Amino acid sequence: MQGNVPPFAVISGAQVDGVLTGHERQVTELIEAAYRTHGQGDTVNPPSYFLRFPDRPSARIIALPASIGGETRVDGLKWISSFPENVAAGIPRASAVLLLNDQDTGYPIACLESSIISAARTAASAALAADVLTREHGRPRRVGFFGVGLIARYVHTYLAANGWTFDEVGVHDLAPEHAAGFADYLGAGGCEKVTIHDRAEDLIRQSDLVVFATVAGAPHVTDPAWFAHNPLVLHVSLRDLSPQIVLASTNIVDDVEHCLKANTSPHLAEQFAGNRDFLDGTLYDVLTGRAPGHDGSRPLVFSPFGLGVLDLTLGKHVYDQVAAAGELAVVPGFFHELSRYGSRG
Repeated sequence: MQGNVPPFAVISGAQVDGVLTGHERQVTELIEAAYRTHGQGDTVNPPSYFLRFPDRPSARIIALPASIGGETRVDGLKWISSFPENVAAGIPRASAVLLLNDQDTGYPIACLESSIISAARTAASAALAADVLTREHGRPRRVGFFGVGLIARYVHTYLAANGWTFDEVGVHDLAPEHAAGFADYLGAGGCEKVTIHDRAEDLIRQSDLVVFATVAGAPHVTDPAWFAHNPLVLHVSLRDLSPQIVLASTNIVDDVEHCLKANTSPHLAEQFAGNRDFLDGTLYDVLTGRAPGHDGSRPLVFSPFGLGVLDLTLGKHVYDQVAAAGELAVVPGFFHELSRYGSRG
């Protein structure tokens, strides 16, 4: 058996970035394939596990175990932390690693820096949803970003890479300096009309596509009247909207059981309503024509909890590309005890 133990490699963030950046369309296609594999039942995706700290209530570390079949065939675990206080210290809020396990032996084959993978799969999921939800009735021309961190930047990048253009881009953040920085970033990238909105209401009312990418832990947008123009809402951060707004909207999720947990807005709406009748389907249902897209008759809210199988899909893609290039940094002797009874010198 010793010869069958796979080597263990470490893949850096620079290597991950080198594989994914500039290939956003391909990444989006990989994420779509993962959603289809998940919808067909060829995955195992148990609930995420939240590690929280009484002395650091804003912080958390989340474990996402998962397994995916199809062409990917890999098991693994994403271990991602969110420490919002990092931003004030000048370092990113989130950090992550991804472990990949060989499906034949169960042995770990790689540890990858995964904050880039996590951001890419989140943005690709949002861009995919925006695309399939608007195929029948056309793409919105005014977009608003509510929250302007790394995820907002990635979502904008993935929308642009998938052919989206906008007449107007709105920006709102609780920190004016961050809103200004994101506006400058958008302007440098060629966006001609970028408006910073001091009021959240103005951003939402003047956007036909609203991207929520905040670190909110509880609903802070509570007035359904702000959505009277029936926008498409990419509710990436999951906890911004009150139950009243959710219940007044068409609702698409990526996975029902995952989204209706951990006090997400859909979970709170379920508790408020006492049922799940407000859910109109999953992204897989939309992909296969069994759930509605956005026809403009109501607000449509897409709430993606973020599935571990998406991270595994991109992680395995990165692993395969790095291996094919002969650039895997294998750790010699990582697995040491490989004989059942040891050796007697």
